[in-house]
Amino acid sequence: MLEKSMNALEYPIILNMLCEHAVSEQARKKLSELKPYLCEWEVNARIKDTTEGRKILDHIGTPPLATMKDIEMLLELAEKGSMLIPEQLTMMGLFLNACKRMKSFLKRAEALNVDIAGYGGSMDELPELSDEINHTIRNNAIDDNASKELKDIRRKMEQLRTEMKTKLEAQLRSKKEWFTDGYVSTRNGHLVLPVKREYKHMVSGSVLDISSSGSTYFIEPTIVAKLREELSVLEISESNEERRILYVLTELIAAHAHPIRLNMEAMETLDFIFAKAKLSLDMKAVPAQMSTTRKIQITNGRHPLLKTGECVPLNFRLGNEISGIIITGPNTGGKTVALKTVGLLQLMAQSGLHVPCEAAELCMNNMVLCDIGDGQSITENLSTFSSHITNIINILHYADRDSLVLLDELGSGTDPAEGMGIAIAILEELRKKSCLFVATTHYPEVKEYAQTTKGLINARMAFDRESLKPLYSLEIGEAGESCALYIAKRLGLPKHMLERAYREAYGKEDRQLTKEMDDSFLIDTDKSASAASTLEMPAAPRIVPQIKKASPPKSVSVRSQRFNVGDSVVVYPQKKIGIVFKKANEKGEVGVQIQKKKEFISHKRLQLKVAASEMYPEDYDFSIIFDSVANRKARRKMEKGHQPDLEIIYEKEQL
Repeated sequence: MLEKSMNALEYPIILNMLCEHAVSEQARKKLSELKPYLCEWEVNARIKDTTEGRKILDHIGTPPLATMKDIEMLLELAEKGSMLIPEQLTMMGLFLNACKRMKSFLKRAEALNVDIAGYGGSMDELPELSDEINHTIRNNAIDDNASKELKDIRRKMEQLRTEMKTKLEAQLRSKKEWFTDGYVSTRNGHLVLPVKREYKHMVSGSVLDISSSGSTYFIEPTIVAKLREELSVLEISESNEERRILYVLTELIAAHAHPIRLNMEAMETLDFIFAKAKLSLDMKAVPAQMSTTRKIQITNGRHPLLKTGECVPLNFRLGNEISGIIITGPNTGGKTVALKTVGLLQLMAQSGLHVPCEAAELCMNNMVLCDIGDGQSITENLSTFSSHITNIINILHYADRDSLVLLDELGSGTDPAEGMGIAIAILEELRKKSCLFVATTHYPEVKEYAQTTKGLINARMAFDRESLKPLYSLEIGEAGESCALYIAKRLGLPKHMLERAYREAYGKEDRQLTKEMDDSFLIDTDKSASAASTLEMPAAPRIVPQIKKASPPKSVSVRSQRFNVGDSVVVYPQKKIGIVFKKANEKGEVGVQIQKKKEFISHKRLQLKVAASEMYPEDYDFSIIFDSVANRKARRKMEKGHQPDLEIIYEKEQL
């Protein structure tokens, strides 16, 4: 569950960015496996490491870290008695030189009064080993001065080669007509003369090669054969001396394997710390104040994966007496980004990283659990709603008072009435668990629930009505709105379509509709619609919203009036079918008959199934449905004249 939530918050991308700043493969592997720490002391210690690394980068510069590629493998070979070749010894020498430079670098860092400078004291320069490798190996080969014996052997070999070449060149000059070229060639490591085919018997020696045309014979003359044998003996002596030198160096490395490994551990740790510091520098991040107090406060925070210039700072606070925030607002308004920013900054801080903001006070969480994205799966036969619910059930199973829960588009993907009910039930369960949680939603009933429930607070993403653009700024304490009809009208949706949408949304009759809409929007036809031109759409009449204070009782009665006598409705959460026998009262309660039983039910629990106008004629007598047989007979008799002995009895619910 935790792994799934971290993936949804894009935490692995942060780890990939960290790995790009590491130099060694060991540090990259460690960074790729970085997880949030659960101990407050350890979190603060790791954040301190990052802070000190950042301080060193700012004041001294980039440290001389080593790649350490294959160093461990070379140590293992040396310890097993194998012989390291010159290229491998060169790699070891480069690592030891890097350790020497790092020790010097950290010595300068001591002036900054940072604890990680102490790693320099744990690193051994191993001067004897380093000097021996540097003296012996040059350009991935054994230097002539590696030993006196090797130097003498190579000097004699060079003298023999010079003598052989001199004799061959003398023969070339004396008999030019015998040879195809005027220079000495080499075949299979032997010095040879390019003799013409017709003169091959004139040169005494061994034929080592023939040209492809057969016109040239490459012959090693007898006059240099003896010298060549002496050279071969010296080459064997050279090889033996080189092997002796390499074995000595390899044994010396094996003898120093322990301090070399300590150097590797220190270098790996420093690489790990400076990778975090480099990421902090790139993000212009700061250390967060961490504690076990259930409180989150972010000042001008930025999502780490968004460009700084394009990111609107997030100001967020949660905790103390507020355990949950319900964020509402228009689509593409930044609700999900705000949710991800809070979650990702929590994971980063708890992993010992700096966070991109001006300041942050964050709390320790045993888990950051989230449900973000639709999670549809064809192979697993999961719809959007099924995926959400499955994920949330798991979240509710794991969450406790030390958890942070983030839920996006809570209750979406299903029937609005049922989705609203499920959303409130989930929020209530989270509230009972006393965990910190943030949820985004569009349901107005959820906003009302947050407004009237202790420990919860509404928040909204700001929206510029003039430019029709989301401002991506979170405003805590105020509930947002979808602005769908407003945006549609602002962009020029035809009036008859707006009227139909308004009627379906709020249940108003046609005669009420125009006044309702005109009260909501004043149309100024003298000015062009700047927003429409900004969005590259045809100019529409400019709409200036009238600012009105919302009245909850009025919004309740508006919806309740859409239900008329005779309407077939679905009653939630039981999903029973009923028929409206009485329009809504002042409380917004509608009279509904369910299986001959009459009761008054809040309009929020009702959904229109089939309107009465589609099922019954205009003059239909609904007493046939709602009255008893006795009452109908009594009413018919009364219509014929006064009946002193008759009475019509109404049930209590009908009064």
